Amino acid sequence: MRDCDKLSAMTVTLELKPEIEASLAKQAAAEGVSVEEYIQSILESITFAPAPATRQERARLFEEWIKSHSHLEAAPLSDEAISREGIYREREDRQL
Repeated sequence: MRDCDKLSAMTVTLELKPEIEASLAKQAAAEGVSVEEYIQSILESITFAPAPATRQERARLFEEWIKSHSHLEAAPLSDEAISREGIYREREDRQL
C-alpha cells in the first residue's frame, strides 16, 4: 500500500469546458472506467512519474545506450562517401 493510500481523500471540484468533458468521457469509456476513475489515474501517473533527469543524467543514459549497441558497429564511411560530391553525384549524373 502506498503512503498516499493511507491519507484521507481530497475532494476537488472542477469546471470543465464541454469539449474537455466530452473528450474525458470518451477516453474513460474506452478504458471501461468512470470519468472520475480516469481522471484519478491520470493524476496518479503525473504525481508518481519519475522526476525529469538532469542534463548530466540524460547524457549518461545516452552513453550507456550507445555502449549497449556496440555489437552493431559498422565500418566508418570514407570521406568520399560523406562528401557533398559523393552524396549528390548520382543525382547530378541523372540530370546530365
